[in-house]
Amino acid sequence: MTQLAVRELPLFPLPDVVLFPQEVLPLHIFEPRYRMMLRTVLDTDRRFGVVRWDPQEGRMADVGCCAEILQCQTQSDDRSNIVTLGQQRFRVLEVVREAPFKVGLVSWIEDDHPENHDRLSDLSSNVEQALKDVVELTGKLMGKPTSLPTDLPDLPRELSFWIGSHLGGPVADQQQTLLEITDTEERLRQEFELLDETRRQLAARTVLQDTFRDLKEPGDDTDR
Repeated sequence: MTQLAVRELPLFPLPDVVLFPQEVLPLHIFEPRYRMMLRTVLDTDRRFGVVRWDPQEGRMADVGCCAEILQCQTQSDDRSNIVTLGQQRFRVLEVVREAPFKVGLVSWIEDDHPENHDRLSDLSSNVEQALKDVVELTGKLMGKPTSLPTDLPDLPRELSFWIGSHLGGPVADQQQTLLEITDTEERLRQEFELLDETRRQLAARTVLQDTFRDLKEPGDDTDR
């Protein structure tokens, strides 16, 4: 490993929070050790590592994402509200200091170069379509039209990170798995499986909803 590929990085373990590259994460800093960490980070390059803490396992993940502080508002009681943006992913090689806050020796990780760009592009298109279907079916079930944001990433790697970050429900395990994958195609393939299964379930619920509505409408004016 070269000197450029490895560095010490302050670490901020967060219960079941998985940060992805290019995603915004607002944080409220109130613990004394993390107030100290924030001051240290602001005095250097405004970067620290967000790493998922698994409450069930009682351990910190091996892979996290570097967060860069974009905005910081410190209150009179020394608490701070910050807005961060996910940057590079990293692997924790070693925790070199525990107090007053964790500092890890980390190495940066990137996705491998794709072997087949056409196949990756086709997969990305299928994933985006599945995502659109899920959003539209969800809106139909909720009774209000919904659509994807206009700034949805169009590059396969960035799209895969966006989807991983926006999975709904208690999905920290799945998000951590997606974050650690270093093959864009594999990450998109797993996301397609998740979205396709969700799409099938929503479609079935939509059919049931329409069926019950059709059965109910003829008798709406009478009670017997």
